[in-house]
Amino acid sequence: MASRYNFGVYHWRRRFRSIAAALVAAVLGVAVRRRTNDARVRLTAAGATIGAAVYAVRVLRRLLSPPPWALERAKYDALAVRLPLADADRVLDVGCGTGRSLVGLAPYVSPDADVLGFDVFDDRVILGNGPVLVRRNGTRAGLAVTPVAGDAAALPFADDSIPVVTACRVLHDLEAPAADRTLREIRRVCDPDGALGVLELPLTPDGVSRHPESYWTDRITAAGFRIESLERLERDTGNHYLVIVATPRIGSDG
Repeated sequence: MASRYNFGVYHWRRRFRSIAAALVAAVLGVAVRRRTNDARVRLTAAGATIGAAVYAVRVLRRLLSPPPWALERAKYDALAVRLPLADADRVLDVGCGTGRSLVGLAPYVSPDADVLGFDVFDDRVILGNGPVLVRRNGTRAGLAVTPVAGDAAALPFADDSIPVVTACRVLHDLEAPAADRTLREIRRVCDPDGALGVLELPLTPDGVSRHPESYWTDRITAAGFRIESLERLERDTGNHYLVIVATPRIGSDG
């Protein structure tokens, strides 16, 4: 059951602050209505109270989006079927967070594989983002995940040592130079016969105005990979994911 997972709450600090501000505004509106007999002030206070309450409910709904216990299976299936996961003895997920992508890929991973979850494990964006959750979620999905903390622009793994590397919804959060360094590091550690799988939102790093599809394929190619497939996976929201699979260019040093 999906409810056995806890992937944490995204953007929790900002959303908690918004909820707190809305609740304060609602309480102040109630207090003003109780302390005045002026009809216009009371009407204005009532409107402010209702508006604050509605806003708080909307933020609360966003607080649980994506739900901490839920998994969008389709996007991970689309990525996993294009990767040699069943034959890989090592799998590295860069920017694993609380393990959502590893859980999504789990049905395709060899039970004997050494699974590495790499992240800075900073909980400022995702509540609970740390080794404990990624290990626990992995275990519940049938994976023995080894969490590794560090900077993705300096991966602590040997050259050509990992058959399959994935990066799911993480590269766009990095500044453009850091994303390039991360991709070059992934190329360095990726086995020459291995593969890179990228799952991205249609976004680019801040300050980059190019089309996401061409931008990411160009950056991945520049890091020393050959693009094997690119798919737009449509979502019910009207948005889409980019599913990119690439293999190392032989003789490339990234």
